[in-house]
Amino acid sequence: MPIDEKTAVIQQFARHVSSGKAAFFQQADIDFVLGAREGPFMWDMKGEKRLLDCHCNGGVFNLGHRHPAVIAALQEALGTLDIGNHHLISQYRAALAARLAALTPPEIAYTVFGVSGGEAVDLAIKVARGYTGRQQVISVLGGYHGHTGLALAAGDEKYFQPFGARGPGFGQVPFGDVAELAAAMSNQTAAVILETMPATSGMPMPPPEYLPQIRQMCSRHGALLILDEVQAGLGRTGKLWAFEHFEVTPDIMIIGKGLSGGIYPITATCFRPELESVFHADPFIHISTYGGAELGCVVALKVLEISADPAFLAHVNEMAAIFAEGFARLQEKHPLLVRLRQKGLMMGIEMAHEFCGPFFTKAAYDHGLLSVYANNDKRIAQLMPPLTISHDLALEVVERADAALTDMERMVQQISG
Repeated sequence: MPIDEKTAVIQQFARHVSSGKAAFFQQADIDFVLGAREGPFMWDMKGEKRLLDCHCNGGVFNLGHRHPAVIAALQEALGTLDIGNHHLISQYRAALAARLAALTPPEIAYTVFGVSGGEAVDLAIKVARGYTGRQQVISVLGGYHGHTGLALAAGDEKYFQPFGARGPGFGQVPFGDVAELAAAMSNQTAAVILETMPATSGMPMPPPEYLPQIRQMCSRHGALLILDEVQAGLGRTGKLWAFEHFEVTPDIMIIGKGLSGGIYPITATCFRPELESVFHADPFIHISTYGGAELGCVVALKVLEISADPAFLAHVNEMAAIFAEGFARLQEKHPLLVRLRQKGLMMGIEMAHEFCGPFFTKAAYDHGLLSVYANNDKRIAQLMPPLTISHDLALEVVERADAALTDMERMVQQISG
């Protein structure tokens, strides 16, 4: 009996891309193969299943799928541009870097572009070590910075252990624990790196004094503060940069995911002008063939134009209020719902047990909602809708989450006997 087209795709994926992922989704009874996508929605390749995207691939789709202004910018650029040549001076890289300098605190003036968040993190650590002449890098437990070399070493053990030991000079402390960080720092500390709001840990909210205290400790020890805003930046929290909520300025900021507009991969490592001195002896000591591709620069400029608009950020905060109110009601109804962790539209649904996150993810999928549990804290389901979400769709997400929580509680009862 011949198999249908979707089954053939799944089998081909299993044979040639990842047998493990295919088996995982089969076990979860999720046979979704991405087809059409537009705005806040994604459809299965057969058009039979529609998901309201509340994961957005960690913020890649901050502006929704295939935002028309971003598509138009890329289409126009394709009339004259290609990737460009990273060896040469580029007016498009210069324009994008200048725009980032205008939108970040005045202390941050330089940008080096990359393709992935891991690449951007790697460069940030290289700059910190090169500038300070030190080796120690301190990150936080449960944080996530990517799967490349130095970024991997700054992450949790489960990510690097299958491939060998953690790189020398790296250490971790608990998130939110200033005393542990103070004990770990020394005159050999090159940098402290952390996500302003650690997404893979389920969006724990930093206490108001936490980041300012880290800033003070870094300044006191001559270490650099690196803030990873790959997921939290570009309006996700209701401000253009998440660190603005805490009135701190990092020495190095990392931007990714949403800068691409979901259309063209591009990341940015932005830093203070004095740190650029690490490239003076040899300006070609760090290169990225596809980093800062000129097509990507045009896309990113359009993303910044949209994301930095005060009206856009006001909309994010208006939608955040809808979710806050909605989940306050759901908390009264669902005993396993602990709270909504929230800063703007960077949200984590905190539940009572570590199996709640995976159960909620499946139940949400069944109710047409894509919400993925936090890998480093499975009590939490990430809730990151497009920042362009409408009032009515925000209410619909709350309704679907209500139904998913009901199904999740039923699953918990079944395994609890």
